Amino acid sequence: MVKLDVDLGNGLILKNPVMTASGTFGYGEEYNDFYDINILGGVIVKGTTLHHREGNNYPRMTETPMGMLNAVGLQNKGVDYFISEIYPRIKQFNTNMLVNVSGSTIDEYIATAKKLNDLDEIPAIELNISCPNVKEGGMAFGTSCPSAVAVVSAVRKVYKKHLMVKLSPNVTNITEIAKGVEEAGADSVSLINTLLGMAIDAEKRKPLLSTVTGGLSGPAVKPIALRMVWQVSQVVKIPVVGLGGISNATDAIEFMLAGAKAIQVGTANFIDPTVCVKIIEGITDYMIRHNVLNINDLVGDLQM
Repeated sequence: MVKLDVDLGNGLILKNPVMTASGTFGYGEEYNDFYDINILGGVIVKGTTLHHREGNNYPRMTETPMGMLNAVGLQNKGVDYFISEIYPRIKQFNTNMLVNVSGSTIDEYIATAKKLNDLDEIPAIELNISCPNVKEGGMAFGTSCPSAVAVVSAVRKVYKKHLMVKLSPNVTNITEIAKGVEEAGADSVSLINTLLGMAIDAEKRKPLLSTVTGGLSGPAVKPIALRMVWQVSQVVKIPVVGLGGISNATDAIEFMLAGAKAIQVGTANFIDPTVCVKIIEGITDYMIRHNVLNINDLVGDLQM
């Protein structure tokens, strides 16, 4: 038997290091038809804001070589709807259900986090300061160290459970921001969010997204994500959660060797709804083949 559980601190213990990335897994219910999602280390539900958001105009998703662009724009019915309608349905799952939180102002982040703090079966939130497809807030907070620190500090004062902060790759020096949010009270950091990109229809001579630009995800971003996870893990003491182009168990192992204590699977869920099951099984097989008894022994074990 191998030990797969990981402790991310402040009450967030995962039965295995595999979580699903926000925006790619709905509220978990949608995938429970394919397999028992209770086997996952955690599910991060779709982005939640203080107020109802319609999101961006269509078209807002398009395929790209080795990935996809999205400009959904955090469409959701708001935190009060989540609490009254969604939470009662998902709280019975026997895995960690995390809520991805976003806002246009610091006050909105505070208000949303405060409401979620009272939900017993939500052990953590993922603070999204890095979304590249909304016109206000989101990435604006994540691309400046002072603003990132300001929003994390403010949320930390009202949110007492595990606070994961999702970092933007659309910056010059991600380690500076990682250190800043750690000092501001983050319990962990997750990275990377999508990279800013665009696509054009040459025949129509028009952009393929209504917003012109959107967030690039999928295998194409993996080398950048891997590099940033490695860099951040060198400078922070809090756990690092890695994501960006993870499509199989080998990808997940690479992120852990680079310093990630846990990982998130995003775009790959759209291609294969059962990919997370295969990744958990693949990690176990890797550990057996390499005589690794404890998953934590792989974290940062890159042989330089």
